Amino acid sequence: MTGNSMIEPVETGDPPHTAPVVLLVEDNEDTLITVGDYLEFKGLRVAVARTGHEALAFCAHTAPAIILMDIQMPGMSGIDAIQVLRRRPATATTPIIAVTALAMPGDRDRCLQAGATAYMSKPLQMRRLFEMIQEYGFQAAV
Repeated sequence: MTGNSMIEPVETGDPPHTAPVVLLVEDNEDTLITVGDYLEFKGLRVAVARTGHEALAFCAHTAPAIILMDIQMPGMSGIDAIQVLRRRPATATTPIIAVTALAMPGDRDRCLQAGATAYMSKPLQMRRLFEMIQEYGFQAAV
């Protein structure tokens, strides 16, 4: 899970190319690598967008099975990206988990009101994140 491309290549040993895609929208490189590597290890195929604009562009041509959306990003916030995605027919019902360092009272409600399906605060508990992904019906391709 390295490189600068929007969608990361699937390497040997990773899930098949036909597996549904988890779109990880995150601007922090360390978080991208940690979460991406963990999800790939768990058998999921991961695509990466580093900004809200990249996420919208990706979703315009590929329908991810689930989106993990960072909220605090430069340019376009995750809240704004979620709102746009919810107005698009192709992503109107796609599960979106807001993943954020925002942990103040009301932040969870703000994310859910914007259209997020669920909310998880950082630092992430990887096991819980994977369980949450599975709760929304997303299964690994193993």
